[in-house]
Amino acid sequence: MIVQKDFLTKIKDFGLNSYEAKIWTALLSRGVSTAGELSDIANVPRSRSYDVLESLEKKGFIVMKIGKPIKYIAVPPEEVLERVKKHIKDDAEKQADMLEQLKDSDVLEELKVLHTKGVDLVEPTELTGALKGRSNAYNQLDLMIKSAEESIVLVTTEQGLARKADTLGRAVKKANDRGVTIQVAAPISAKNKEAAERLGKHAEVRDLKGVNARFCIADGKEVMFMLLDDSDVHPTYDVGVWINTPYFAAALKSMFELAWKGLKVVAK
Repeated sequence: MIVQKDFLTKIKDFGLNSYEAKIWTALLSRGVSTAGELSDIANVPRSRSYDVLESLEKKGFIVMKIGKPIKYIAVPPEEVLERVKKHIKDDAEKQADMLEQLKDSDVLEELKVLHTKGVDLVEPTELTGALKGRSNAYNQLDLMIKSAEESIVLVTTEQGLARKADTLGRAVKKANDRGVTIQVAAPISAKNKEAAERLGKHAEVRDLKGVNARFCIADGKEVMFMLLDDSDVHPTYDVGVWINTPYFAAALKSMFELAWKGLKVVAK
């Protein structure tokens, strides 16, 4: 049986390795078959076929038929999909519960002490980092907003405003609830007006025309800025720089405040 490589690659999304994908698709084409037959059809070494079939059985993809010679029955693909989904959800819930328990554990406290003492020994100029990929950059933005105690400044693009409303909206709300002042500046248009209004429930949003910039200032102490134009770069190749520098952050915030006064209020 000849199976296209791209098809086998998609089958791996079920959580199967190459041999498992080949054996399973071979069994699906036969319905019921022996290990030897499947090995020949799928072009998998016979010495490996029994291990592969045992693995597929444990994962719920196949059922072993009682009798001799031993044969295997394929579970319907739609049922397999439901089993895989359930397995993933169960694993995710277990991992989440385990991490939740760590919140109040001695392990987390010890890790926090290690980090605090370690940061105290580091020169502020060394607390810098490059963030490759937009998802990593947004993770850092999320952390900055969560850690802010006094103020957050967000300057972004027209399309960036919508992304931030979706990705950082919850963190912005929580920061606002604990008394953090949040200022957001971006070019406002019909495309992002709804996003501006959503952010405006927890921040002051103003219209920034004629400026193409992306940066964030937290508490006038740390800055994160993006190096590339988001309209010209794929999210995977986006690059950000994070710097813990009170001197530069305070200066940048002062310049922002001068521009802020002349911006039109969109939502507050």
